Order: sequence, then C-alpha cells, then structure tokens
Amino acid sequence: MTDMADPFPPEDALRLVESCLALTGEDSWAVPFSHLVEAAGAAQIMVFSYGPQRTECLLSRNFREGVLGGRLAEIYIRGWHLEDPLRPVVLGAEAPSLRVKDWPELHGEMSDSYRMELFTRPGLQGKTAILAVGHRLRLILNLYWSAEPEGHPAAHEFRRLLGRLALMHFEARSEHELPAPLAVLSDRERSVCQGILSGMKAEQIAATLDIAPSSVVTYRARAYQKLGISSRGALFELCRGQGDKL
Repeated sequence: MTDMADPFPPEDALRLVESCLALTGEDSWAVPFSHLVEAAGAAQIMVFSYGPQRTECLLSRNFREGVLGGRLAEIYIRGWHLEDPLRPVVLGAEAPSLRVKDWPELHGEMSDSYRMELFTRPGLQGKTAILAVGHRLRLILNLYWSAEPEGHPAAHEFRRLLGRLALMHFEARSEHELPAPLAVLSDRERSVCQGILSGMKAEQIAATLDIAPSSVVTYRARAYQKLGISSRGALFELCRGQGDKL
C-alpha cells in the first residue's frame, strides 16, 4: 500500500508538469522543468543533443553547493562527453524511442578515468540517464545524484516523463537568439552572461544594466553555480555546439 504521507512524485509535480506542457517550445519552459528535476532529488541535470559531428548542451542546472559539484558541466563539455559510453548508444537508437538507464546498469560501462572525473571527484553517488530519441533530436538527460535515490515504484515512470517533456520541448523549440542553457537563469543572471558572451567587461556590463560592478560579479557567480561551471571559457563552450574535434 502506498504511503499517502510521502507521495511520489511530490504534490506540486502535477502543477509543474502542467507548466512544462503549457510552455513547451518557449525559453521559460526551463524554469518549471528544473523545479521538477530538483523535486525528484537530483543534484544536477544536464541535457545534451547528440549528432554524428556535433554535441550540443541544451540545459545544465546544478542544485548543489560546492566547487566540485559546481563545475560538473564544465568537466563534461571539455571533452568527457566524447567518452560517455551512452553516446554511441543514443546515436544508434531507433526513432522514436525512450529508455531509462540507472546507475547499476551504467556503472560497469564506464572507464575508470571517466568514473573518477565525473563521479568520484565531484562526490556524486551515481546517475540516471534518460535516452530520448525523436524525429529531429537525440537527447540524453543525465540526472546526477549526491545520495543514492530511493527506489520508489513510481520513480522509473517519473523519469520517463522527464524524458518525454524534454524531447517535446526541444523538438518544438525554434531557433532563438538566447543560448538554450541560459534559460534556467534569472533575468539579471542571463543578462550578465549574455554580456560576457558578447565580449563585454564587468564595468561595461554594469553600465549597460545600470548596476554596480560588484553586482555583476555576484550575478555571474550565481549563474556559474546554477550552470555547473566556474569560468568564462566554460560559459562559451556551454553555449555553443561541441564538435567531435574536442
């Protein structure tokens, strides 16, 4: 019998799912979707679109504090995505398809060095990978766990739902001027990052936004923490497609 005092998904999940459906294809979709992922207990989510010659980050949201946890996306985009054992799997999967792979299945498929860089050093206990293949895109949603997730009977179907929501959104999303990963940020955080991507210095960004340079530094730090990066260079890499030459 299900314990009604401890519902899964959380009680506000239906409201968040409704928001995701209503905002499918819009930049603002990333906010309720991130809340939905956080409610599932993930320490971080990264969504990547894979092609034979290009890997693109579509969403990165870190929910945990700490320097190592805050640069997981940076580690991944700087080459480790090419070592992901799921990359050839999603490239070869039939369309349409949806598959969830949990840590016991994933653990043995990783190289020792990959496991060390992506899990041991950041202090993570595992991940769930959701492979969502549609008519236009081949996505992997990586949910990283800072503690072993509870094996609730509804968890597997909830993760499949996350995969379907993401695939629906990103296949419906048209070309936007806003880089997809920045959609998880607040307006100020996003403006600061867009200024950085435009080549502006902190003083120039401050003058443009009519805020103090110290505020630019604060918004930049908050944005980097949310995105899972720690440097200007990583921001540029996160916001562009990753070629196979990396």
